[in-house]
Amino acid sequence: MSFLRSEYYDHPDGEDAFGKIVATNRHAIVAGLAWSTVDVLTLSKPRGYIPTIGRFAYNTGPLMGMATAFTLTTLAATNLRGKDDKLNYLAGGFAAGGVFGAWRHSHVAGLVAGLFLGIAGVLKKMSVEQGWEFFPDPPTRQFGGLNIAQNDYTIMAERPKNWTSEKKE
Repeated sequence: MSFLRSEYYDHPDGEDAFGKIVATNRHAIVAGLAWSTVDVLTLSKPRGYIPTIGRFAYNTGPLMGMATAFTLTTLAATNLRGKDDKLNYLAGGFAAGGVFGAWRHSHVAGLVAGLFLGIAGVLKKMSVEQGWEFFPDPPTRQFGGLNIAQNDYTIMAERPKNWTSEKKE
């Protein structure tokens, strides 16, 4: 089951299609389940188990399709063109936008989503090539917030392990 821990950039673009699909679909499943939970609890409010599962499938399935379309289109464009550049990610973004447009039954929504996702893909590729982070990690030291357990708010902090007393015998 080590393939479940694969990341998108473990292998160069154009290789390891299955690992890249698993990596992108893992994020799509998390986003789909989160959005589906919000949808079920606040917007659609289905009654019963089957309609609830249907809403989860209705929201999560197209996101997985968008992730797979992006990954496979980027992989195919890399192999067909023989180049690893930003245009492959732009094509992948437009393919994902096409899936979004089919889901929403709107050509305009698909085109706009494709343009947005294509630009986001190009920015992500630029971040990988140039070494900057698209979504930087939050700072580890902050006061208050979600990671409050990392801070030591005790009255007396624990002494270092190599501490000795002042008495010399």
